[in-house]
Amino acid sequence: MPKKAEDRPAVFITGSSGFLGQAIAKGLRERYQVIGLDVRKPEHPIDGMETVEIDLTSDESVDAAVKEAASRAGERIASVIHLAAYYDTTGEDNPKYEAVTVQGTRRLLKALKAVGAEQLVFSSTLLVHAPSPDKGVRIDEDSPLDPSWAYPKSKADTEELISSERGDLRTVVLRLAGVYDEDCRAAFIAQQISRIFERLPTAYLFAGDLTSGQPYLHKDDLVDAIVRIVDRRAELPEETVLLLGEEETPSYEGMQKRIGRLVHDEEWRTLSLPKGLTKAGAWLQTEVLDQETDIKPWMIENSDDHYEIDVSRARSLIGWEPRHSLTGTLPEMIRRLKLDPTDWYEKNKLHPSAVAASEPELDQARKRLIQPLERSPEDVDKAVRRHRFWTLWAPMANAALGLWLVTSPMTLGLFDPVSATMPPALGHEIAEPQVRNIRLGISEILTGPLIAILSLTGMARGRQWVQWITAAVGLWVMFAPLVFWTTSAAAYGIDTLVGMLVVAFAVMIPPTPGISHRALAADDDRPLGWSYSPSSFTQRIPIVALAFLGLFVSRYLAAYQMGQIDGLWDPFFDPGEAAVTNGTEAVVTSWVSKGFPIADAGLGAFAYGLDILAGTIGDRRRWRTMPWMVFLFGLLIIPLGAVSVSFIIIQPPLIGALCTLCIIQAAVTVILIPYSVDEVLATVQYLWRAKRAGEPFWRTFWMGGPALSENQTPKPDLDRSPGEFLKDFLLGGVTFPWTLVASTLLGILLMATPLIFATQPPLYFSDHIVGCLVIMVAVTAMAEVVRPARFLNVALGAWIAASPFLLDGGSGIAAVADIVIGLALIGLSLPRGAPSEEHYGGWDRAIV
Repeated sequence: MPKKAEDRPAVFITGSSGFLGQAIAKGLRERYQVIGLDVRKPEHPIDGMETVEIDLTSDESVDAAVKEAASRAGERIASVIHLAAYYDTTGEDNPKYEAVTVQGTRRLLKALKAVGAEQLVFSSTLLVHAPSPDKGVRIDEDSPLDPSWAYPKSKADTEELISSERGDLRTVVLRLAGVYDEDCRAAFIAQQISRIFERLPTAYLFAGDLTSGQPYLHKDDLVDAIVRIVDRRAELPEETVLLLGEEETPSYEGMQKRIGRLVHDEEWRTLSLPKGLTKAGAWLQTEVLDQETDIKPWMIENSDDHYEIDVSRARSLIGWEPRHSLTGTLPEMIRRLKLDPTDWYEKNKLHPSAVAASEPELDQARKRLIQPLERSPEDVDKAVRRHRFWTLWAPMANAALGLWLVTSPMTLGLFDPVSATMPPALGHEIAEPQVRNIRLGISEILTGPLIAILSLTGMARGRQWVQWITAAVGLWVMFAPLVFWTTSAAAYGIDTLVGMLVVAFAVMIPPTPGISHRALAADDDRPLGWSYSPSSFTQRIPIVALAFLGLFVSRYLAAYQMGQIDGLWDPFFDPGEAAVTNGTEAVVTSWVSKGFPIADAGLGAFAYGLDILAGTIGDRRRWRTMPWMVFLFGLLIIPLGAVSVSFIIIQPPLIGALCTLCIIQAAVTVILIPYSVDEVLATVQYLWRAKRAGEPFWRTFWMGGPALSENQTPKPDLDRSPGEFLKDFLLGGVTFPWTLVASTLLGILLMATPLIFATQPPLYFSDHIVGCLVIMVAVTAMAEVVRPARFLNVALGAWIAASPFLLDGGSGIAAVADIVIGLALIGLSLPRGAPSEEHYGGWDRAIV
């Protein structure tokens, strides 16, 4: 019968909440009272272990924690397993090594001697030893010490401190090989497996001797050794050093081949690179491109190190030898990886998002999708009917708007005689002003009843598809004033508003027709591997707000083009050779604008209206419930941005003037791009993954598809604190590295070279064109998912630096300025900038 806890001697474990601490506690708790010492108590404590909080960097905390633990132990402390230490993979020295590992152990030693502990077991590392001098030569506890980087140096220093300050305390120093279990848990092996699993380029490369390797140690074998050490504490020498590990040392090449066969069933080939080349690549990644990499300089330097060990002393003193092997455990490791990659990655402190859409995860999704979904079609129908019941006012409101349209021509005087000059942006023959207004009036009289009839018809069950026809008629109402070149500013403004409201009341407020039951069966709103929903309203509000600004500017320009107002505001630019008062009027009445059959600014206003409507429709799941709408949204924003920038580009060389309001309009459209591109990417990912999971592509594209994730709980959206809301409002999928901000400012500077450096054509035209492109690239790259787009500015920077030598029009100072700007742009376009905390599934690794 096991003894009660208070009748058993105690074992303290520092770092008890970690992977090893928990395992060792489980191995000891049957025969000992186990008390944990850790910086914080575990979230999920194991049975039979209580934890006392301790801070190894504080004398007071260590003394108090040890005294409290000793009082709980009844002053009978058999052993202290000291696992707590500082560790990082940078290879660089860190003050925490001295503060936590070395001085923390000194504090612990002092406190343990004061309470009469019998034994201290210190967890050191095999890496305090110099590597084996040759293949086939085993090292033992008496082999030379030569720690080569910060972590093993801190362990060697601590070993020396323990030896000099232990007093009467019995000590055991364990020089451990890397510890693993069936879930891996060994950082370097986990990274090696993940590189091959993801087929990363670095999975095929190695810096150093491919035949070198290191031994490892199974977690259960370590626990067995520690139990034996504690049980035999009185029999061991007062100072004991033991090497613990497997006597099998698999080579790096052998591990690569075995992992490749287990993961991909193929012979994995690995290329050995010169260390100099590898160091240069690592430096380029970390220092120039500002990227994180799991290949550190110290790893490259020590890549030839080879260890083979002799564990004879452990056999002799504690009767221990390893019962597991790394190569024998690898099949189980890989089986668990394939069974649930995201869970495996999480256990190994890797990024689960990288494999959230891997083939095993999609296999799981495929199996789930052939089962009944979260909500049945009947449940979905009930929810849709309930939604329709509470929004029946929307089609009735549309019917009222339709009836109002019938009377609006008389109210607005569209049939009254009118005298007006020809629109200044007109480039072709049109009817007289009164005829144009009458045509618009007839259109409204015919359109109004049609909207009323369609709205009421769409209320009937089974005829919801009619709502889309109603929405299409609403778009015609928005567009008609442009087609007929109306002279009535009131009719143009009211038709724009009424048309947008008709669309909103038809397909945005009631349940949007055409979405499948499968798409609505779950609330999951985040794509596989993403940390947020790219379709949340917080994400879309900035887009809609900017689109409203673009709409107002375009409507103002269109009113002038159609002859509804007499002039435009422009505080900066003169008209050049045009017979108007400023640059804005010159541009919007140029031969380019007159080449359109309708007012081109009005066409822009219509596009902004579509942006507003497309940006508002659908809920935070629309990246999977309405893929076609997200694609339409992207097509509206990205090409519109390119067209707006192109229009700015051609103004000086082809029109001979610049337009302040057009620049504002272009800035708005360019800013829209980074805020919208992540949703488009998420939709593309979803369609591809859904097809791989067995969903029909075109049905999914037009009607949406089911959630591929499992039991996902949607995060709050609008119902959050103002601070959180504002953060997502500004930074949702977008970050502002200073390098890209500076690149944008350089683009603005290039556009201003005539004012600052007195450049003349053709150099001025080059600076203007390239400046516009630089701004567009830099702003677009602020969307983290398209951060690699910044490399386009490297080529543009090279052209800017070379242009003074190839084009005339610049003085000496202008030439120097272009060279400096070009070289600065190249340098600024290389670093990625600090990554955000967001994840984008497997796309993370494309953000270089």
